[in-house]
Amino acid sequence: MMEQYNKQASDFIFRENNAPGRTEADTIDLHGQFVEEAEDILEQRIKYAQSHGETHLHVIVGKGNHSNNHIQKIKPRVEQVCREQGLQYATEHNAGRMYINLQGGPAQMPPHLITDHNAYQEHHPQHQQHHGQQQGHNQQNEEIEKAVKKYLPKILRKLQRSCCTVM
Repeated sequence: MMEQYNKQASDFIFRENNAPGRTEADTIDLHGQFVEEAEDILEQRIKYAQSHGETHLHVIVGKGNHSNNHIQKIKPRVEQVCREQGLQYATEHNAGRMYINLQGGPAQMPPHLITDHNAYQEHHPQHQQHHGQQQGHNQQNEEIEKAVKKYLPKILRKLQRSCCTVM
């Protein structure tokens, strides 16, 4: 039962972080996910991108600001997935963001992609939260976390009383 709730929470966070207009088409935002869920999502996205002829993928992994001891947890797993799939990757200027070459070549962001990304930032300033200004996103995450902390124990107690043992 807990796995189902974790999956629902993961799906919700992913949809919110990756809603149309929040990230560029060549970008996937994994921060806020558990490591295993982030790995599954990334593997699916890489497979999809490669099957549709995409040349690269930007992956937002977070800087670890919300992790214990501020250690990045998703980034090492993204690096592992890339190594396993023979893909070259690099950390972008923003340490919470990675560039993956989906064609197997070197992970050097072509200049036109850097320019395109900067132009996107200029025309979509709300996306600059991924470049150090995450107040609105953090507030939203805090609200979600409060709701989960408030309602999850109640749900689990009701489930425990009504049907089964919850581990």
